[in-house]
Amino acid sequence: MSFNIALSGIAAAQKDLNTTANNIANVNSIGFKESRTEFADVYANSIFANGKTAVGGGVTTSQVAQQFHQGSMQFTNNALDMAINGGGFFVTSSDINGQDQSFTRAGAFKVDSNNYLVDSQGNYLQTFPVDKDGNSTSVSLTTTKPVAIPDTAGSPQKTGNIGIQMNLNAADSTLDPALFDPNDRDTYNNSTAVTMYDSLGEPHIMTTYFVRPPNAAYTGESNWVAFYAVDGQQVDVDGAAGTFGIDTTVPANGIADSTGTAVTAGGWKGAVIKFNDIGAYTGSDPATIKTESLGVGGANVLGPGTDGTQTLTIAFNNPTQYASTFEVTELNQDGTTVGRLTNVEVGADGLINASYSNGTTVALARVALARFANEQGLSQVGNTSWKASQSSGQALAGEANSGTFGSIRSSALEQSNVDLTTELVDLISAQRNFQANSRTLEVNNTLQQTILQIR
Repeated sequence: MSFNIALSGIAAAQKDLNTTANNIANVNSIGFKESRTEFADVYANSIFANGKTAVGGGVTTSQVAQQFHQGSMQFTNNALDMAINGGGFFVTSSDINGQDQSFTRAGAFKVDSNNYLVDSQGNYLQTFPVDKDGNSTSVSLTTTKPVAIPDTAGSPQKTGNIGIQMNLNAADSTLDPALFDPNDRDTYNNSTAVTMYDSLGEPHIMTTYFVRPPNAAYTGESNWVAFYAVDGQQVDVDGAAGTFGIDTTVPANGIADSTGTAVTAGGWKGAVIKFNDIGAYTGSDPATIKTESLGVGGANVLGPGTDGTQTLTIAFNNPTQYASTFEVTELNQDGTTVGRLTNVEVGADGLINASYSNGTTVALARVALARFANEQGLSQVGNTSWKASQSSGQALAGEANSGTFGSIRSSALEQSNVDLTTELVDLISAQRNFQANSRTLEVNNTLQQTILQIR
């Protein structure tokens, strides 16, 4: 009997040594959770035995329980490295369309040859689908899917609308719009430019030139003339040019007079922008400023193969005419070129956003997290991963930074939660236990030898 008790003690001490050694070996494993060996005594007795004199039968290992407390954060320069600050596990799958899911705290993800986010073993990170605004459309593990990071964003979109907001200086000197020449800075007061795109995504520079004409006969209204060019080439306003009235004492010089003759400059058709006596915008002439077609038959400023019918509609968004310096406060257009991936960001809520060189930001997916009623019931499968079991209960899906789920830290990794100092102390304790049980076995052997030598 005493031999078996000593042997059980040696086996328990060996199990403790193995567990401690495994913890120490994984002190640098990302997302590793330390284990603790839990023991229980062995006590067997019959209903007729005297319990007051019964001796236990040794020790047994009741459980090697993993400890899921938080590990410290290690910050990196890789935006795809993720750490969970709080509860939850990342969800991975070995197959792109499979539902055989594993769960891990190791967030060292990278992009594979097909641009999918995977871990070091090639398992696909599972995510919830989102709409264009980044809102999850489903929060269920059955609807999760791998996420790919596209290198490009969409197809080109030709520019159709341009918005401008600015202040035109009421103190600027007047110029003759009929003498406007884009190559002569003295023939216009100010200019601004915006990049626009043709149907193939090729960028072009559209420039707006502002000319303050001679003082109009006072009607409580002030006028400016706007001329347009794309890549330095003339682009006329579609239809009749804008008109404005001038004081008849000012020589016409080809400028529109009070009879409403179209304002032109060397064949350029411009638009008229109107302000009242407090510098507020009152409208334009024509009311909708639209350019002629930019292709052949119109301005002919686009390259071959593009949509030659492309036109630009220019909207002035509450411009002003104050006695202040010329200033553009808003300049936008609705075209895009093919975007190249420039950045990937993961928010605290797990939303993965990709930014592209054309200025677009695309919400790709939201990282799926899972929790369990009994984390210590999870089955270890290696590679710092676990699978659900009957003891752990079913996985409960959720979004990061909500409910009982922790937040996600991008550019960070959760280190092993092993305390090396504690493990070294446990190693010494396990060694002493092993030695003590070995000594018990040695004493039992000596007693057996003494009995055998009795004559």
